[in-house]
Amino acid sequence: MSGLVLKLSPKERVLINGAVIENGDRRSRLSIITPNAHILRLRDALHPDEVTTPVRRVCYIAQLVLSGDAEFEDAKPQILRGMEQLSRVFTDTDSRAQLATATDHLVNGQTYQALKSLRSLLPREDRYLATART
Repeated sequence: MSGLVLKLSPKERVLINGAVIENGDRRSRLSIITPNAHILRLRDALHPDEVTTPVRRVCYIAQLVLSGDAEFEDAKPQILRGMEQLSRVFTDTDSRAQLATATDHLVNGQTYQALKSLRSLLPREDRYLATART
C-alpha cells in the first residue's frame, strides 16, 4: 500500500499492522510509505454479524486481507469469484463499472481501493433486497 494518504477526522481510529491507532482532537493526515502495510479504517470495518449479504461477504474477505487476518494470495480467488457472481446480479452500467474498477484494483494488489469500490454497491444491494422482500 505504498503512497497511501489517510485523512483522519478527530478521534477516528485506524488499524495499521494489527495496532489500533486513534487520531487526536484535530483532523490529520498520515502518509503510509511502507509497502504492503495492512491498513483498515475502523469506520469502514464490517462486524462479522453484519456479513449477511453477498456484497458484504466479498467486502469482509477484502477486509480480512487489510486487517492482516488473511493472506492476499489466498483471499484473491475468493474475492474475484464473489465479484463475478455479483456481476450476474448487478447488471446496470454504474454497478458494472464499480465491479470492473474493484477487479482492476484487486488484480493490481490494491485491496483497499478494491474494498472502497465494492462498498459503493452496498446501498444498491440494500435496495434490491428491500424490493425483493416486498
